Amino acid sequence: MEATRRTVLCVCSFLCVLTEYSCKFIHIPSLVHHGIEGKPLLLSVETRFPLDEAQIQGTWSHTKPSGARTTLITFTKAASIAHMLYGSNLVFRKPNMSLLIQQLNQDYEGEFHLSLNIEFRNNMGHIFQEEKTIHVTVDVPVSVPVIEKSPSHAVIEDKANVTWTCSVERGTRVVFQWFRDNVRLAPSERYHFTHDNSTLVISPVKKEDKGVYHCEASNPVSESQDSRPVELSVYYGPYNLEVNSGQGLRTGEVFTINPGELVFFECQADSNPPNSYIWISKSPNGTQIITEGPRLEVRSYRLAQTEQYLCRAFNNVTQKQDEAQFTLVVASLGTVKEKHSQETASMSPLLAIVFSSLLVIGCMLLFFLRRTCHPRKALINLYDRSFSVQKRPHRSGHEDAKEDFGIYEFVSIPEKMESAQVSCRSLARLESIQDMHTTIYDVIRHVPETPSHSLLT
Repeated sequence: MEATRRTVLCVCSFLCVLTEYSCKFIHIPSLVHHGIEGKPLLLSVETRFPLDEAQIQGTWSHTKPSGARTTLITFTKAASIAHMLYGSNLVFRKPNMSLLIQQLNQDYEGEFHLSLNIEFRNNMGHIFQEEKTIHVTVDVPVSVPVIEKSPSHAVIEDKANVTWTCSVERGTRVVFQWFRDNVRLAPSERYHFTHDNSTLVISPVKKEDKGVYHCEASNPVSESQDSRPVELSVYYGPYNLEVNSGQGLRTGEVFTINPGELVFFECQADSNPPNSYIWISKSPNGTQIITEGPRLEVRSYRLAQTEQYLCRAFNNVTQKQDEAQFTLVVASLGTVKEKHSQETASMSPLLAIVFSSLLVIGCMLLFFLRRTCHPRKALINLYDRSFSVQKRPHRSGHEDAKEDFGIYEFVSIPEKMESAQVSCRSLARLESIQDMHTTIYDVIRHVPETPSHSLLT
C-alpha cells in the first residue's frame, strides 16, 4: 500500500514537471472568514501529500486593505520563526501548516497568504510551489448609537426640512433603522434615507411628523442597540377651528338663545403654539372687533333678534389663520314642561313598541300554560279534594273491634213502641244534627233506659 502511494505520488510529480501544471498539494476549507473582534480565528489548512516524503518551506503573510504586506511566520517542517510584533498572538500548527490567531482585532483584517515550496524525494530536484489566499474580515460589535437632529430647534411646517443622523463609535457592517413613537419608518415621498439608513431627511416637515424619534443599530455579531430618544417639535395650525356653547340650541351654524339669557361661546383650534383669537360682529354696515381671547360673553337683552358673529384664530409663528362664522338668534325656546312633552312625544313610539312586544309575549305565555296545565280542571280537582276531606267519617274513639264484642238483646215493647220510635226518631234527628257519622253502638248507647227498667219490673 505504501509503495503504491509513493508510485502515484512520483507519477503525479512527473506529470506536473512535464506539463508545468500546478498540482493541488494543499486544500483550504474556507477562503473567506468573518471573525469577531476579541475572539480566536483558525485559518485551517489540509495537506494532500505525505509530509515524510517531502521537504517543505513556506511563509504566512498578511496584506492590509491599504496594500501593505507583512510576513508573519516563516517555517519549515522542523521549525518556525514568527514576526516580532505578531508572534505572541499567532500559533503555527504543525505539521498541517494551519495558523491560529488567538485574539482577533482589526489589524488582522485583509488577506492572508500561504506560500509553500515542496520538494519530493527522487523527483530529480524539482520544487513544487503553491500559494493560497484567505480573505479575513473582522466584525466589531455595535456600540450604543448616537442620534443628532438638524436644526436642533423646533421647525415650522411646510417651511423647513429636518435631517436626522445616527452614528456608532464602534461597529462594522452596521444596519440602521429609524422609529417615530416606536413605529418603524420607511422611505416615502417626504422621507429620504441614505444607502446604509444612517441618515434620514424629512422634506418638508408636516404636523404629523412631530413625535419622539430614535434609531437602532445592529450587525450580524451583536444585538441591536437603541439610541436615546429625541423629540421633534413642529409649529403648525390652526386646524379644525370650531365655536361651541353649552347653552341655547344649536342647529348647524345657528345658535338660538332665550331672551335675557347670558351666553358664553368658546373658540378652539388645533395649533402649536396656541392661537390668538379675536371676536368680530358682522352687520350690513361693516364689521367690528368685540373682544380678544378664546371666550366670548353675550347678553341677549342687548341684541336684536338676529346677529352674525365671527371667530378668527391666528398663529403668530406659522402666520396662518382660520375663521368660523355663526349666527345668533334671540327667541323663546319654550318652558321646561314643553321640552318635557316634546321629549315624551319623541319617546312615545319606542314605548308603544315595547308595550306591544310585552303584550304579545304575555299572550303567548298564557296560551302555553292553558295548553299544558289546564288551569280550569286543576281548580275543579282542587275543590273536589277539599270537599272530600270535609266528608271524611268522624272517628268516635271505638274503632277497635275488640271493644264491641259481647251479647246484645233486642226487646220489643208494644205499648211503648210508639214512644220508643218517637224517641228513636227524635234521637236519630238529634244525632243527625249533631253528627252525621255516628256508629250503631252510639245509637244503642243513646236509647233511653226508662222503658227497659219498667219492662223488667
